[in-house]
Amino acid sequence: MKDLILVTGGTGYIGSHTAVELINEGYEVVIVDNLANSTADSLDGIEKITGVRPAFEQFDLCDKSLVEAFFEKYPKLKAIIHFAAYKAVGESVELPLKYYRNNLVSLMNLLECMGQFKVPSIVFSSSCTVYGQPKDLPVTENAPILPAESPYGNTKQICEEILRDSVHSMPDIRVIALRYFNPIGAHPTALIGELPRGIPNNLVPFVTQTAAGLRGELKVFGDDYPTPDGSAVRDYINVADLAKAHVSAIGRLLNQKNEANFEFFNLGTGRGSSVLEVVKTFEKVTGVSVNYKIVGRRAGDVVAVWADTSKANEVLGWKAATSLEDTLLSAWNWEKKLRGIQ
Repeated sequence: MKDLILVTGGTGYIGSHTAVELINEGYEVVIVDNLANSTADSLDGIEKITGVRPAFEQFDLCDKSLVEAFFEKYPKLKAIIHFAAYKAVGESVELPLKYYRNNLVSLMNLLECMGQFKVPSIVFSSSCTVYGQPKDLPVTENAPILPAESPYGNTKQICEEILRDSVHSMPDIRVIALRYFNPIGAHPTALIGELPRGIPNNLVPFVTQTAAGLRGELKVFGDDYPTPDGSAVRDYINVADLAKAHVSAIGRLLNQKNEANFEFFNLGTGRGSSVLEVVKTFEKVTGVSVNYKIVGRRAGDVVAVWADTSKANEVLGWKAATSLEDTLLSAWNWEKKLRGIQ
């Protein structure tokens, strides 16, 4: 019998790709999403790729009564992958209470129901933002947790603290937090990809939408950082590679290979790329020019961050495999499909 996995935020960008990889590995998947920043159309893409349409429940995880009703409906649930959260750094600076309420309450409701309904395992979608602006690069899991640069980053830090404290009071629960860097790209089939509502908050969708003519220009936030070309540096990881790491984490939890109740892993490529490098690489692999403009720095942004991934490579048996070039090309193929561009 297939193990049943809950994927919260599963119609979203990373969640939909993870649902695909779980199904491909033989798991049964149920998705919960309130569609605040996604559409149910991604279920069609998941089904076309895998031949399986996952069960779907639309509701807000901040509503405790609805969360309890869900757990009662799915008594055979084995594990949870928790993606559902607001994630825009800039918006979190403007609307901090929105971020604290949504990102913290949803996790607490899940944890309470995990204890109540005896669901022992959760993979938490964390972020490299927990490190703030690291003093040493690349970032290892032993790096200190510095003050967050944004309310969004702070919610990830607080969520990890909630998880760490909860496993002490609920010793039957095991947690893996995956601290990922900057997911980009789309599934190689171009059937699912990143589709933010409104104006994108992430770099690559803004690049592809500008290249497709939907946006007049791409704003590059700052060219005066202490980096090789002055623009901010990030570790850009292919979303399908990232999704596979979640499957590895679920396998580790279900097979009880983790001796510690709380583990955390960096997920990245181990290489930093600047914003301008991403733009130039996109132009090279697609042959399409991107109209961009240098503007001032954006509040909440760190200068540079990339991952030391050796712990995930060794313990989870996972490694990012897709090049920046192929990943950017997949993002463009997804954009072209969405817009009917030949």
